[in-house]
Amino acid sequence: MEAIETIASLWIDEHPEYHAELSDVDAAIAAMGQLEDGKSNAFLHLSMHLSISEQCSIDQPRGIRQAVELLTHRRDSLHEAHHAAMDCLGQMIWESQRAGRPPDGESYVACVRRHATGD
Repeated sequence: MEAIETIASLWIDEHPEYHAELSDVDAAIAAMGQLEDGKSNAFLHLSMHLSISEQCSIDQPRGIRQAVELLTHRRDSLHEAHHAAMDCLGQMIWESQRAGRPPDGESYVACVRRHATGD
């Protein structure tokens, strides 16, 4: 497997609620754009895990690695830290799109730090 596939498989293992959905590739791809009420999008959720993993591996935006490490320590779980960081990542993307500006990495990292420090 490619490195990214290995990382993806680790996050898939952390989400048994997606196993049935992802076991049939054709059905999963066909349903990718359809979202049922109260159900999260497996592809979006897992891609956010992959994004945060990649961001931490290269520390981009600068400071994200330390912020996620601090949050992991506070939550005692990398998985839970990622879920909190996803809120910040989603907020940054939404604000960027709404304002028509590039994503603000500094505010994203600051948000993750706030989660880590409890502020």
